[in-house]
Amino acid sequence: MGRVTERRRTIRIRDGAVSTRPDTLVAEEPLEIRLNGKPLAITMRTPGDDFALAAGFLVSEGVIGDRGDVRSIVYCAGATAEGVNTYNVVDVGLAPGVEVPDITLERNVYTTSSCGLCGKASLDAVRTTTRHPVADTPPLRIEPALLSALPDRLRASQRVFDRTGGLHAAALFSESGELMDVREDVGRHNAVDKLVGRALTDGRLPLSRSVLLVSGRASFELAQKAVMAGIPVLAAVSAPSSLAVDLAAETGLTLVGFLRGPSMNVYAGEHRIALDAGQPTGTVSGDAVS
Repeated sequence: MGRVTERRRTIRIRDGAVSTRPDTLVAEEPLEIRLNGKPLAITMRTPGDDFALAAGFLVSEGVIGDRGDVRSIVYCAGATAEGVNTYNVVDVGLAPGVEVPDITLERNVYTTSSCGLCGKASLDAVRTTTRHPVADTPPLRIEPALLSALPDRLRASQRVFDRTGGLHAAALFSESGELMDVREDVGRHNAVDKLVGRALTDGRLPLSRSVLLVSGRASFELAQKAVMAGIPVLAAVSAPSSLAVDLAAETGLTLVGFLRGPSMNVYAGEHRIALDAGQPTGTVSGDAVS
């Protein structure tokens, strides 16, 4: 839709020299997600892949788990009082027989680009039972050297980031390190939803032979999204939260943080990391392997 970036006037100061020039910024607009015509959530996102974003969000909420659960995804015409389609309201129609959740105030979520789960009544509300338990996935062993190469591959694929410097990214890699898909968004949780939603519409769920890499930290919400999509390995270039580690340990997810070059911390699910027999694991800080 040509709305991923926008131009704004800026004053540049470099070594005392002052100049005026336009700058390219990442676009941020609200997206309202409706379910069978009823408002469910609002997220601040970078426009683009909106249908995949809506589908991925519903996967992480436990509403859908297969592309057959979805009858239609459309932009809502007449989204304003003047009848103009803003392309900021998406309605997901469920297939006949798919149960519609009770959309109460407790489930009506306002999601910002930075917090993701703001407005949830309690952690119990997001510990949804997944249809694709990662603990039941076929055996998967990832070499540390393969993981070490993934951040550079992700960075090389961030086309919009190169122009704006203001986007998060998420990528899916195969167990052999092949880049399967990459999405960028102002919100890291949106980037993951776009990946999962695209996989759902392509009939590729569960993603049981894949690695999810995120460009920032690994929050509880991102760990939950990985679990809901059946992704067995989540890696982040920055730190995980304590709750993300707890969820990973509880569900069998392999969680890797501080993935920078040959260094990384494995916080849970170390059975999927191909450590040499007898290889020392270094020092232990809390429950994390350093």
